[in-house]
Amino acid sequence: MEQNNHTKPLLIYIFTLLILAVVSILSYYSSVSPHRKKIHYQGFGITMPGNYAIHGIDVSHYQSAINWQDVKQMQFNHIKIGFALLKATENADKVDINFINNWYEAKQMDIPVGAYHFFVAGISGKAQAQNYLSIVSLESNDLPPVLDVEDAGGIASKDFIPEMQYWLDTVEKTYGVKPVIYTNSDFYKSYLQGKFDNYPLWIANYNNDSIPDIDRGWIIWQHSQTGHVNSIDGYVDFNVFNGDSAAFKNFLLK
Repeated sequence: MEQNNHTKPLLIYIFTLLILAVVSILSYYSSVSPHRKKIHYQGFGITMPGNYAIHGIDVSHYQSAINWQDVKQMQFNHIKIGFALLKATENADKVDINFINNWYEAKQMDIPVGAYHFFVAGISGKAQAQNYLSIVSLESNDLPPVLDVEDAGGIASKDFIPEMQYWLDTVEKTYGVKPVIYTNSDFYKSYLQGKFDNYPLWIANYNNDSIPDIDRGWIIWQHSQTGHVNSIDGYVDFNVFNGDSAAFKNFLLK
């Protein structure tokens, strides 16, 4: 009887510890699972990462002519297009042939828009910034300017990084806001890790089972290249904004 009396409190103690451990584990996974959760949205034809309130697309001339009224009206399971990033320019002299139409027609539908420049390594950052600024005129409630950097083209980082910086400095001076840098996870790790950390990051990573596998924060995540949107031919890139509606409003130009 004395042995049983000693054993019983010990068993209760061990059982209590096990319960606390289980509760702790469940609590941990409930805190991280929203980022790992994925939901298939049949209307958009893709699986999207869960727990994000604001979804957007990015397009260029590859999507041909777009009926932005159809884009605005499309909604599936409470998900709709909350912003659009449009290709504006490339290199020192190229302009996306659909940019002007996309820009003004999306604005007419009150879709928040932003404009990005596709950076070409080995070309003057000054000339590329001048190309962008000659075409893009950002206003209040537009998204910040974006520099798309995803191909080194065989150019050493010591040669194109300063040109990137020149573009960023020039555009920031014009608009009074730090531009967003777009890249993919592999390019970031190879060329940009530890650099430009004070700039907002738009990261492409198509494993939507988890958040992008990089060592810094990000503001926009391009999680799919194969979405479908009414009136748009072919696949569409889908993105989520890393924040709520108040944070998104604060992110827009003032």
